[in-house]
Amino acid sequence: MNLAGPDPPRGPGPAFFRRRLVVAGVLVGVFVIGPLISIWAIQRYVTFPNPPDGAFDPGARAAAGGRALWFDVAGDRVEAWLLPRRTVEAAGLIIYAHGNGELIDMRAAQFAVPRAAGWDVLQVEYPGYGRSQGSPSEASVTAALVAAYDWARTSGRFEANVIIGYGRSLGGGAIAQLAARRPVAALVLESTFVNLEDVVMAYGVPRPLLLNHFDTRRVLEVYPGPVLLLHGTRDRVFPSDAARTLAAVAQRATLHLEDCGHNDCPPQWELVLSFLAENRVRRTP
Repeated sequence: MNLAGPDPPRGPGPAFFRRRLVVAGVLVGVFVIGPLISIWAIQRYVTFPNPPDGAFDPGARAAAGGRALWFDVAGDRVEAWLLPRRTVEAAGLIIYAHGNGELIDMRAAQFAVPRAAGWDVLQVEYPGYGRSQGSPSEASVTAALVAAYDWARTSGRFEANVIIGYGRSLGGGAIAQLAARRPVAALVLESTFVNLEDVVMAYGVPRPLLLNHFDTRRVLEVYPGPVLLLHGTRDRVFPSDAARTLAAVAQRATLHLEDCGHNDCPPQWELVLSFLAENRVRRTP
């Protein structure tokens, strides 16, 4: 006679728990990792898109009579072009940061007027753009601009009181970050934003997951030097209200609005040179 009775029910075995782990992993991938990858991709596309076909033109440097420089940025080689003045008398140095869909190749020919007026121009490429190594981010772009500034100062050719920062579009936010870290005599901000946070959050990116900030407003609130704000009244990328907001918070702002959009505004070099002269930002003989 069997007095032990029926076997007690068994608990779930190892195979059951493995299946549970697989299901949990799939759910994490679908509902957590997938959206995070999408958020990263959106920010990368909005902030640092690929420049258009035809932007790569290394011959533009020679055509402009420029000299290639290379800076070490966190172990990566980042390129810059020094475009020398066309006069014996030196006025100072313009450190230039371009838009996020551009390369230094595309802008080398546009500096004839300031170079003829005695200004050297240093175009700084972004890490990961063109021939530069690395990956673009607020930190790496800022580091590249700081490296360019430090080279200019240690070269013995440029004092801080004749170095100005000029940034267009995203480059305005980048050059403002340079001004937050190094003494810059004046700023020229063309077609730029108040901060990148608001721009990216409009695409549905939550604030805690923002990768880049480029808070130009915060910089201008404490920046003591003169600021020239150039903006198109028909700009649909960053509406001209951005320039008005920045002008209102800057301590020494000059605002100039032009009847143009974001990428079709004509060069305003005569206005820029007049602004610099009025604020006595120029090397004196």
